[in-house]
Order: sequence, then structure tokens, then C-alpha cells
Amino acid sequence: MTGRERILTALRREQPDRVPIWELIVNEPTHSALAGPGATALDFVEHMDLDAITIFENQRLERSPAGDQVRDEWGITWGISEAGIPYPLAGPIAGPADLDAYTPPDPDADWRLADLEAAVERFGPSGPRGGPSGSQRGGERAVVFLTHDAFEFASNLHGMENVLAGFALEPEFVHRLCRTVIEYKKAVLERACLAGADVIVAGDDYASRRGPIMSPPHFREFIQPYLREIVEVAHRHGKPFIKHTDGNIWPIMDAILDTGADAIDPIEPIAGMDIGEVKRRCAHRVAVVGNVDCTEVLTHGTTDDVAEAVKETIAKASPGGGHILASSNSIHPAVKPENYRALVETGRRFGAYPLDEAMVAAYRTRSYIAPYLDAAP
Repeated sequence: MTGRERILTALRREQPDRVPIWELIVNEPTHSALAGPGATALDFVEHMDLDAITIFENQRLERSPAGDQVRDEWGITWGISEAGIPYPLAGPIAGPADLDAYTPPDPDADWRLADLEAAVERFGPSGPRGGPSGSQRGGERAVVFLTHDAFEFASNLHGMENVLAGFALEPEFVHRLCRTVIEYKKAVLERACLAGADVIVAGDDYASRRGPIMSPPHFREFIQPYLREIVEVAHRHGKPFIKHTDGNIWPIMDAILDTGADAIDPIEPIAGMDIGEVKRRCAHRVAVVGNVDCTEVLTHGTTDDVAEAVKETIAKASPGGGHILASSNSIHPAVKPENYRALVETGRRFGAYPLDEAMVAAYRTRSYIAPYLDAAP
């Protein structure tokens, strides 16, 4: 199977030839440490022989003179951490009057999908080939387009605390704000589907380790309808949809699945989300993606620790298919590069179907995350 076939088979909750491996985001230093200085994201995926690549839409940014902040096309100001990771500082919409006068970015800008088009050209079914025998280097990797539903960008535009308070105090305004975001996101997603994206993932986070950051009723009123709309766009084009959200999402799991999402990512173990339990409860409705811990194990552990976590994850989530191996969020700047290599290599060694029955029996009742749960705040 090619990587693309592997990913799509797993998202249909079926069994491919081996457990596919994908990552939402890979940051430095892992990126250049493993693929070499100057390697692009496309080069990294090819070098690591991953089954899929994540692609973002293109945004034009205005950088501050000091270089420590950028302003995007939405008018959102972002700070830049020492590791180069952006985080929102301020949005342009303080209230209804600002929204009345607001114009979102142009979803039809001709350069909006430049990175997606490059990935499809390189990794799509007609992309270049030519690697060694048995390798999928070149074409035939799944291209995963990252979008959002309404919550994250509404929060960036207005402030998360303001949006959460607005659920109770200004519901009509919050719905108008969410509508502004989702109409843009749907328009870009329509284009991305037509441009050749294989899979869609929405990146809005809804929860902390303790649980959702909003009540389940507020989730169903202010988030679920817009998530459902973006899922429907993907499905109308025949594209499977992955919902990414960190944290403990058990109180809103059914509401997420009711939107028709095809997979849940990353099922964060340190937040009490055991991937085996998710699969037992939800395998008839959704595929699972994840969930090797990137808070403690990939960051502070040894390569042996990583191998143990990967084997446990495969034992719990991979039997019967319907599982994509990944971290519990992303390969962020604190992850040790050698640990990510260990994740990939162990995944390949133990992820071939049929799975090693002795390994599955030995690992499926373990909990590598348990010591960290005891120490978690």
C-alpha cells in the first residue's frame, strides 16, 4: 500500500497493511535535526517516509520592526516565542460595532493554497516517484489540509475569555462572529477539496486536562453547528474529516461525533483520554489518531520509554485497523528529535498487520502514562 492508501483505509475504520504514521505539526529542532538544515516540510515527510503531510493555508503577514510580533490578514496580532511558535496577543473585534465594520480576508486570493498545490503536485497520485524498491518516496502520500471551525478564530478575533463570557451575555453577537469565521473557512475548504487535498483536519481546541472549557450545552449551541458545517463541506467532496482537540473531551465526545467527524485526534493521555477506552466506546463511529505522549515521554523520556509507549498505543488502538499513529498533540520544540525517530521506527516495527498477538496481549492492559497522571497539575 502507499501512504495515501494506508491513511484512507484507516480513516474508513478498516485495516491497512500496517498502522499509518502521521503528525499534525513538526517543529524545530526535530525538523532540521532529522531531515537536515534547510529541509522543507515536504522534504521532512519524505525523509521520514511518513504516510501523510499536513498543509496550512497561506497567510500574508506583517512583521513588526523588532521581529517579535506579526499581524495576519484577519487583523490578529501574534507574538513569537523564542522557539518561533506564534501565539495570539490581540484581536481587532472588541464588540458588535467592530464586527459591523469588519471585513475578513479574501478566501479566493490566488496564492491562498500555494503550499497545498505544491504538496499535491509532489505527493499526489500523479506525483514524482523514484525511491528505492519498497519505498513510497515521491508520490502517493496523503495530503491533509488543516482548517478550523468557528471557535478558535472567533476567540483570536475577540479574545477567548470574551467569547466564553459571550455565550451567556451576548449570544447573538457570538453567533454573528462565528458566522463570519465559518463562511470564510468553508470557502477556503471548498477550494482545498477541489485542489486535491485527501483529508481534512480542523484544529480548534475545546478542552484542558480537566475537561471542556465550556459547558456541554454551550458546546452544542455555539460550537457544534459550525463544526458540523465544515464537516459537511468535506463530506460533500468525499474527503474524510479528522477533528483535532486537546484535553479531556469525554463530556462532549458524543456531541463531536454527532457532527459526522470520521476520526478524533490526538486523544491526549495525560488528560485522562485512554485511546483503548476511546476505541472500545467509539470504534463503531470513528477512527482514532494518536496518542504517544508529547508532554512528558517524547520530551523528557528515553528512546526506550518512547518504544514502550508506542507498543502500548498500538496494542490498544490498532487491532482491527482504524488507527493512525501520532503524538498526543504535535512534535513541538521541546520534543527530543531522537525520541521522534524512535516513535516512527517502533511504529513501523510493531505496526505491521497482522499485529504480534503476544505484544498486544502484553501491552493492552498497561498504562505508561499513569506515573505522569499522578504528578499532573
